[in-house]
Amino acid sequence: MSVRDDLYDYISENFLYLQPDLELTDEDRFLELGVIDSTGVVELVGEVEERYGITVEDAEITEDNFGSLAGLVRFVSSKLAAAV
Repeated sequence: MSVRDDLYDYISENFLYLQPDLELTDEDRFLELGVIDSTGVVELVGEVEERYGITVEDAEITEDNFGSLAGLVRFVSSKLAAAV
C-alpha cells in the first residue's frame, strides 16, 4: 500500500465518518472542510510518528505539511527518504 493510500484510509476511518458524503481530494484543506480540528492535528501527528517511525518537530506542524492529504504525503515521504 502506498503512503498516500495508507494515510487516506487512516483519515477516512478516523475523521471522515462524521462526514460520510464528503469526497475528499488530495488537495482539499482539512481545516477548511472541518475534516480535522486542532485536536485532530495532534492525533494525526502522533499517528504519523508511530506508523512511520519518524519524529515530527513542532516547527514542522504547519498547514503545508498537515493541512491536506497531498501535503501530508509529501511531508511523510520526505521524512522517510531522509531517514534512509
